[in-house]
Amino acid sequence: MTIYSFLEKSAGIDPILQAAALAVVLLLLAGWSVRRSLAATHGGVIPDAGVSVRNVIEVIFEGLANLGHQIMGDDYKRWMPLVGSIFFFILISNLLGLVPGVGGATSDIAPGFAWAIIVFVVYNYVGIRKHGAQYLYQFMGPSLFTLHIGGKHYHVRALAPLMMLIEIPLHFARIFTLAIRLVANMFADHTVVAVWLGLVPALLPGVFMGLGLVICFIQAFVFSLLTMIYIGLALQEAH
Repeated sequence: MTIYSFLEKSAGIDPILQAAALAVVLLLLAGWSVRRSLAATHGGVIPDAGVSVRNVIEVIFEGLANLGHQIMGDDYKRWMPLVGSIFFFILISNLLGLVPGVGGATSDIAPGFAWAIIVFVVYNYVGIRKHGAQYLYQFMGPSLFTLHIGGKHYHVRALAPLMMLIEIPLHFARIFTLAIRLVANMFADHTVVAVWLGLVPALLPGVFMGLGLVICFIQAFVFSLLTMIYIGLALQEAH
């Protein structure tokens, strides 16, 4: 029995949609809180005292931005809103999954595949936008030698037929690896916590809850990190 049961029975709204909507609402509230803090006098200069929503978000996003700069280069700011949205949505959804009677969207395969497909479409768009038709070179393997004809240079990729048979399926497999890695880890973690809460309501589940918090952050970070890596690879020239 979860907080989503009422709307599921009365309105037929899938619990996963409700869980995703709840995560979005919490993110919007957090964003509103940060915006309100920044709008205050000296809000954009002086951080809040102690631990606050704004301070936590700023520290996390600054860390992601620094990492994004290293991975994606000088063009990183254009793609950080996507990376940040992915990280915080997955993090909030993961944390909701630890709350008894609530549950998070990342325990289901559908949101995992939705984010994976979004990442797949975005980084391929980035590569095509950056390199045009030459983006396809990354699937053709390395240039073994260069021909110079009529003042032009032609890279000969003799292994292209074989490499394309290998690289293109592996390229699409990223959708499945992104989604399944997230869902499998979070489903296993939340299941372990739920089992121990049922068997031993006090003390011992707290240990698994603490480990669950670490896993929640790690999985959100890994998904975001892979997103930055894929975008960074798409921005690179094929050799």
